[in-house]
Amino acid sequence: MSFVDNALIILLLIGISCFFSMSEIALAAARKIRLRQMVDEGDLRAERVLKLQAQPGSFFTVVQIGLNAVAIMGGIVGESAFTPYVKAALTGWVTEPWLGQLSFILSFAIVTSLFILIADLMPKRIAMAIPERVAVALVGPMMLCIVILRPLVWFFNGLATFVFRILQIQTVRNDQVTSDDIYAVMAAGTEAGVLDKGEQQMMENVFEMQTVPVTSAMTARESLVYFLLQDSEEDIKRKITNDPHTKFLVCDGQLDCIKGVVDAKELLIQVINGQSITLKGSPLVRNCLIIPDSLSLSETMEYFKNTRSDFAVVMNEYALVVGIVTTNDLQSAVMGAWSLHESEEQIIARDKDSWLVDGVTPITDVMRAFNIEQFPQSQNYETIAGFMMHMLRKIPKRTEFVNYAGYKFEVVDIDAYKVDQLMVTRIDTQDEPLLPID
Repeated sequence: MSFVDNALIILLLIGISCFFSMSEIALAAARKIRLRQMVDEGDLRAERVLKLQAQPGSFFTVVQIGLNAVAIMGGIVGESAFTPYVKAALTGWVTEPWLGQLSFILSFAIVTSLFILIADLMPKRIAMAIPERVAVALVGPMMLCIVILRPLVWFFNGLATFVFRILQIQTVRNDQVTSDDIYAVMAAGTEAGVLDKGEQQMMENVFEMQTVPVTSAMTARESLVYFLLQDSEEDIKRKITNDPHTKFLVCDGQLDCIKGVVDAKELLIQVINGQSITLKGSPLVRNCLIIPDSLSLSETMEYFKNTRSDFAVVMNEYALVVGIVTTNDLQSAVMGAWSLHESEEQIIARDKDSWLVDGVTPITDVMRAFNIEQFPQSQNYETIAGFMMHMLRKIPKRTEFVNYAGYKFEVVDIDAYKVDQLMVTRIDTQDEPLLPID
């Protein structure tokens, strides 16, 4: 054959190798989420790509048969195509016996370079840049190759499967998306500038709602303001003035004897109309939703949606009130600092290495604020004050502290045995005593 014929054969082989290389990378790199979107948009080729990804054994067998066959043919044809011309060009410069060997080496280098550059590197980089577009464009010809080479595919694929079974190697692709995968995608989006830090934090809060207990978002028992059936009109007005809220619990004699909830706006209307305010037998006192303290934030939201409520009393297993929760509290849990007034912030930075933290701050908020992955035996407490009591094994006193995760947690204010405020200071982790984590 002439040089032109050999060159055309080389170009054809390079084109075939380019096809297989692009197909291999595109199928592996194509994102399932994007392919499913393309299916929803009516692109049936994307559905065929998804089927190949689900059972990729035949596909990769065809790719390897094609690539290896082309490489062998390219070596045979390339050596015979270029060696005589290289030898003629070197005659007069190189003498035998080095002329023949050098001609062969240069011919081999030329063919190999062409295959590496045009048949391997360039198509793979294109396929990595736009994997879904390449995959749907080449899936038809690839399916045809699988049909044509079915006997060879059956033989080599069956042999590989047999070997994998003997070695007990899992070959089924696991495409289950975990919460860690989603967090990683959001973090990558933040680094790329698609999301800002606040949006990333808000979405992470949404995913954590299934595991965060409702007690972390509620208003705790000791902070509740409520009405008693026995309260006079002056008592009611004073409580509303001192602690203006939208709704108030109504109890009979004590907090744990709940009679219902009253809307402060309806009481205001009575005052404007010159009517006296009384709670005994009043139609303004309505039943309220009562939920167990074992619910998560997402379960609580589901309760609110099903009952069309925005206010609930949280009770423990002894039928004691542990707090109240509203839809605004759930919103604050998701939105974080965006929805909190400055006076309501529970973690306030004093400088770059120290913070003032409210004792009732949920432990999940502390973990997030200080980038702490885990607290020891965190199932035994819900707030940072509970963490201090658990670690010290007693009711903390002022100036007592615990070193953990590179921070010093020091009690700075006590209110009637209650840890009211802590100072959190960054410390050298080398000086920190090790604490066991279960």
